[in-house]
Amino acid sequence: MAEILQYVHKDGFFHRLHPFSKILFIIVASIICILVTSIPVLLLMVVAMLVLAFIGHLHREVIQQLKLVLVMSVVFVVITVLTMPGGDTIGYLIPQSVPVIGGAIPITTGAISVGLVLALRFMVLIFAFQLFLISTQPRDLVHAMEKLRMPIDYILMFIIALRFIPTLQIEGQRIHEAQLARGYNPGTGMIGKVKSVAPIVIPLVSNALLRSNVLGLTIDMRGYRTGVRTRIRERTFSGGDYAMISGLCGTAALFGIVAFALPALVF
Repeated sequence: MAEILQYVHKDGFFHRLHPFSKILFIIVASIICILVTSIPVLLLMVVAMLVLAFIGHLHREVIQQLKLVLVMSVVFVVITVLTMPGGDTIGYLIPQSVPVIGGAIPITTGAISVGLVLALRFMVLIFAFQLFLISTQPRDLVHAMEKLRMPIDYILMFIIALRFIPTLQIEGQRIHEAQLARGYNPGTGMIGKVKSVAPIVIPLVSNALLRSNVLGLTIDMRGYRTGVRTRIRERTFSGGDYAMISGLCGTAALFGIVAFALPALVF
């Protein structure tokens, strides 16, 4: 099972970029996808993210998490259908033939449109952040955040939170496999999945608390409170960084021109 937000050791295009270039990539992609409301443009951005993942040899890691992204996208669409009944009605979640409650939840064109926009925005943001995190070593991310004058305590909390996500995922999978090896059978279907949560969550939380205690002791032993920082290597800008920055600036300028001249295409 692929870990979420886990750094992948490769020698791809994204791995050779400076963290600042990848941060600029996230900023530009986030601003554009938040401002855009056109479904074709957002679809084009999703395709562009997948192409960039293929160029950076990270397409397998991105595609492995595609199932989770699609499930969350469907949830967004369902929520908008339930909460935004605007536009022309094209159907009903509960058929009209059902007694009493038939036709109670209409499916409208406005809700579908808004739901698709939210789902595509979610995809773009997730893919952009995933490309950044799985191609950036934690130490490079720490150095970049330090240069941005961020407080070291907040940097530490951010890095620990990122590292705990794949760690907890691996730990949860191991606990689940251990429960199955001991003959635990919660059943099948939705009820079985619900019953299997407690035997996994309780030892997972207990192990997480033990890990946090060990982590605190390790931080103190390494002299975190002294404020002295040493770096093994320093990242420098390369030709790929200048190409990426130029491409991002050109994309932002093209978006601004199109948004000003032909707003109907993007809004």
